[in-house]
Amino acid sequence: MEDKKNQETRKAVDIFIRISFIAILFIWSFTIIKPLFMITLWGIIIAVSSFPLHKGLTKILRGRDKLSAILLVLTGLICVILPVVLFMDSTIESLGKIAGNLKAGTLTIPPVSEEIKKIPVLGKKIGELWTLFTRDFSDIIEGVAPQLQIYAPKILGIISALGLTIVQFIFSILIGGIFLMNAEVSSRGAGKIFKILIGEFVEDFHEVAAGTIKSVVQGVVGIAVIQAVFAGIGMLAAGVPGAGVWSILVMILAIIQLPPMIILVPIAVYVYSTQTITIGVLYIVWTLFVGILDNLLKPFLLGRGVDIPMLVILLGSLGGMLTYGIIGLFAGPVILALGYKFIVALVEKNETKNGD
Repeated sequence: MEDKKNQETRKAVDIFIRISFIAILFIWSFTIIKPLFMITLWGIIIAVSSFPLHKGLTKILRGRDKLSAILLVLTGLICVILPVVLFMDSTIESLGKIAGNLKAGTLTIPPVSEEIKKIPVLGKKIGELWTLFTRDFSDIIEGVAPQLQIYAPKILGIISALGLTIVQFIFSILIGGIFLMNAEVSSRGAGKIFKILIGEFVEDFHEVAAGTIKSVVQGVVGIAVIQAVFAGIGMLAAGVPGAGVWSILVMILAIIQLPPMIILVPIAVYVYSTQTITIGVLYIVWTLFVGILDNLLKPFLLGRGVDIPMLVILLGSLGGMLTYGIIGLFAGPVILALGYKFIVALVEKNETKNGD
């Protein structure tokens, strides 16, 4: 009897030691990989979203998937580095002009055009607000200048953090390329992980997650980039200072699902006040076109290629971003989509049982 108890005690101790070792191993592994977790997660998102391009390019290259992945990585690096260089060039040039005018005391805002004041309902209000801001602009600059000096180190810190983010994103593109080179192995691995977590209950969980990420890239980020590009083209054509900065802000607003017109309307007023009437009218029409692009494209791109309602993906994007920031833009809809798919599968299984 005592021998049996001793054996059970030893067995329990062995199990405890093994579980403790496995727990320590997992915690230690997570601690080691934690600095690379976000970079790797972005790499997965990039790989999943660009996989259709990789598949099509591989066919064109007659099955050379490694070359296809390398070409996509190089394209991605160019798409990140080139806009950053152009953005920095535009920003430095604009800030140089502003600093020169500020030092010379010639930094002013042009008066609002009389044509704008004639616009029904809103014209008079816009004119009064614009005139008030223009009249007190020098006082505003004098009041803000000391604050800018105080917060200059924080602004530089934000710029440094942005630079670090860009570097991390470059590494994420490289990691995404590695996943693309091993696409089949990665897909099988994801399928096995979901199978271990939920068994055979839902077979295509990894496909739902991948399809949701693609849908968000197309329907949220893709539309935001399109709006930013079109807005930037219009600003450059109209000679708006700092077009690169405003385009980035338009893209950020579009990603967080705020109307880009918040930025585009004041710029349209500025263009109409400083350019000819023809250019001003054309720019306003172009601005309206950029503003409605979201409504035109979203029904076609958001939710495309995945058996998940558009509302679920949109709510997941908004809630995920509010909770977890930019990474939540992708994590939120994936989690809601998986939850939706799980509930649907559970209901269908119960209905099948009841039918039998």
